[in-house]
Amino acid sequence: MRVIVTNSYDEMSKEAAKIVAGQIYLKPDSVLGLATGSTPLQMYKKLIAVHEMVGLDFSQVTSFNLDEYIGMSPDNPQSYHYFMKHNFFDFINIKPENIFIPDGMAKDIDAEGRRYDALIEEKGGIDLQILGIGRNAHIGFNEPDIKFEATTHKVKLDDETIEANSRFFENESEVPRYAISMGIKTIMLAKKVVLLASGSNKAEAVYNAVYGSISPSAPASILQLHRDVTVIVDKEAGALLQKHAQQ
Repeated sequence: MRVIVTNSYDEMSKEAAKIVAGQIYLKPDSVLGLATGSTPLQMYKKLIAVHEMVGLDFSQVTSFNLDEYIGMSPDNPQSYHYFMKHNFFDFINIKPENIFIPDGMAKDIDAEGRRYDALIEEKGGIDLQILGIGRNAHIGFNEPDIKFEATTHKVKLDDETIEANSRFFENESEVPRYAISMGIKTIMLAKKVVLLASGSNKAEAVYNAVYGSISPSAPASILQLHRDVTVIVDKEAGALLQKHAQQ
């Protein structure tokens, strides 16, 4: 596991964008696993800038998003379909037919999960997976104590996750209680993983991911067993890592 502690959120985003751009330059038909939320937002903006300034080409890229709220239509401004479209996909030359996001409106969520995993396998697997991390160390929407062997599946969101996501809604009662998410097994099958974290409220989760016991109680800890993981954090999120290194 490689750990990069940067001075700021902007620097963290720049380092992440460099890795993604490098992946595409080396393998133009890369399969990318993408995350939503505030953490990767600046990374997406920097990739858009590289696309506009030097022609980073997404025309052969395939993308798979980690998750989506259950019961939320793609045109809902709070949906992850909407987030990706309006913050990234509309500004690069990725082909619409190469964009895949779990269908939160599917009548049979279990069947949708199986379909999604089969699509990932059909495309050759994920070359580079981008992850954020929750305050409870969840990755994707895999909350603590979800089994590591889970593939794409329905998850019930923890109260802590609902509270954290309420900042994107008018009030907490509007936050969906369920989501469909790539499972830990699906994430671990990616060839490379980049985990991003920013802010002091993520410091404990980052520490548990890097140095904690490998346990479903801290889902991100399983990444210690992955063959190619890069953790990129700003100094606030990496504060406990730096203390550990000084001991």
